[in-house]
Amino acid sequence: MQRLWLIFAQTVTVCLGILFIVITLRPQWLEAEGPSPAPGRAAESADAHQAAVQTYAPAVARAAPAVVNVYTAKHVDVPLVPLPSDPGLNRLFRQLPGFTRRQTSTSLGSGVIVRADGYILTNYHVIEAADAIEVALRDGRQSVARIVGADPDSDLAVLKVNMDKLPAISFNSGHQVQVGDVVLAIGNPFGVGQTTTMGIVSALGRNRLGINLYENFIQTDAAINPGNSGGALVNTAGDLVGINTAIYSESGGSLGIGFAIPAVAAHKIMDEIIEHGVVTRGWLGIEPQDITPELARAFRLKNDQGVIIARVLRNGPAARAGIHVGDIVRSLNGHPVLDSVDLLNRMAPLGKGDTAHLGLLREGRTMELDVKVGVRPPLRRK
Repeated sequence: MQRLWLIFAQTVTVCLGILFIVITLRPQWLEAEGPSPAPGRAAESADAHQAAVQTYAPAVARAAPAVVNVYTAKHVDVPLVPLPSDPGLNRLFRQLPGFTRRQTSTSLGSGVIVRADGYILTNYHVIEAADAIEVALRDGRQSVARIVGADPDSDLAVLKVNMDKLPAISFNSGHQVQVGDVVLAIGNPFGVGQTTTMGIVSALGRNRLGINLYENFIQTDAAINPGNSGGALVNTAGDLVGINTAIYSESGGSLGIGFAIPAVAAHKIMDEIIEHGVVTRGWLGIEPQDITPELARAFRLKNDQGVIIARVLRNGPAARAGIHVGDIVRSLNGHPVLDSVDLLNRMAPLGKGDTAHLGLLREGRTMELDVKVGVRPPLRRK
């Protein structure tokens, strides 16, 4: 009996040793081969795997052909020697014959084909002061472009090219942009060629950035770099939701804070430029100033709602209606005025000759005045 037990123990020890060697050196010998899946089930498994891998290739394929590279050139006078820092002497030396040399300065940006008959939407700062403009399509075609019109106040411009079979982008109309939506930025950053980046909508209604006079930006973390200006911000269906305009950056590169003009606003401005050549906005001839807590205490106001008139343009609509510097605008056409941005944005849609009914506070007394709206003069850029 003892001998049998000894044989059994030795046999188990040898088997465990062999198993250990197999597991260590040839683990595949222990893998069980199951039955092969049927062809139909294999296809379903492949489709499920493909669906699990998110791709934006269809959206890019739909939108990218409508995004163009915009190249501009302008002539500048470059001094042959360093100029003095004094502005008067600087101007005098520039007028001397032979003191400056004419050079051609080039820059680049992006644009979006918005109509198949050759209209392209881009940023005003992309084509500002350009002597020549050329656009290059994704398919390799190039063409000289002319400026149809521009709106510096919103930093938008419309170009026109004479080309056939242009791929126009589709504007987003069926879905309201929301924070958290996935978006794609398409443009020509740093001139490396058309590039697509992905991110989400980080915020809506961004203003007070000091970029434009009228600001209502979409903020996104999709990488936007120099050269992307005027390019397309599209949704995952390939529809245009914004025109990439600016970035917040301390280094010149993308830090994940980019701004785009909403496509709805860009479409309205584009239509007005194409139809009239310019964009007209309601204007009162005043310079509004927000009410700070300090000003509210100085004027003995209960809250900081409204705006203070800091300046009244001579012979402007407000001056003719009797508005004074120091008046506080509380309401416009029966609706409370929140701040200067709110006042400007609500004045803009009013047409020339319309009546703006203002609720004012003057020296502690409430009063109402009607002002005949004028047309805002073009913004003078330095």
